[in-house]
Amino acid sequence: MIMSRIGKKPIPLPSGVSVEKVEGGVRVKGPKGTLSESLPEMITVDVRDGEVVLGRPDDVKQTRAYHGLARALVANMVRGVVEPFKKELEIQGVGYRAEMSGKKLNLLLGFSHPVEMLVPDGISVSVDRNVIVRIEGIDRQRVGQFAADIRRLRPPEPYKGKGIRYVGEMIRRKAGKAAAGSGA
Repeated sequence: MIMSRIGKKPIPLPSGVSVEKVEGGVRVKGPKGTLSESLPEMITVDVRDGEVVLGRPDDVKQTRAYHGLARALVANMVRGVVEPFKKELEIQGVGYRAEMSGKKLNLLLGFSHPVEMLVPDGISVSVDRNVIVRIEGIDRQRVGQFAADIRRLRPPEPYKGKGIRYVGEMIRRKAGKAAAGSGA
């Protein structure tokens, strides 16, 4: 039987983390909180000797894909309840800035109006120097999705580089009309 390389790898459980099988999925409890996720019904979860091992009944292509997916989801849950996931966004542009007011993130992005975003439950947002937005939470999917939603409001443009980007993200710059050449 050919096993998925990702799916067959056991997930080690750090101290203070417990994984329990629930109807249709798993629940992971740790020092930072509790996460639960539904898993495909054909994937089996076995918790033993401080490890979580996921298995599958057959080698159908779809089952193999679900096997690796389920293992990655559970591994991210285990990692998240021990150490929260973080995403950092950087705002560049004259007059572009962000600030927190209660559970709302206010963004000034060059539109005729400020953009207000309600911070979802389970996620904490902090703003540094009005241009660095730090997003933290135990659920990797929700942290990444909220960061992507913020970035989508004003993606970086290639000419001046203005917009919202992930910290460390490289933007391919283009030459403008003036530098494009004056060959007639």
